[in-house]
Amino acid sequence: MHIMFNNPLVYVVEYAGMEAVEVIDKRVGRGALIRDDAARRFREELKDLVDHEVGPEEFDAFMVPWEALLTQPAIYH
Repeated sequence: MHIMFNNPLVYVVEYAGMEAVEVIDKRVGRGALIRDDAARRFREELKDLVDHEVGPEEFDAFMVPWEALLTQPAIYH
């Protein structure tokens, strides 16, 4: 498990052995485990976003296509 990204809006954990990322949208308290090709695409797009140091509007636009997957309530231990 590797914390890939953490900001006030989103928390992303990478599970390398599973080829998966867990994405939690802190604004709505929901998340999803994204696997395989979709996980690779999410990581690549997130890396491009972070490399270009975009603002909140661009980050929100990045999350729009992924929001439909974030259906599981985020429960903290």
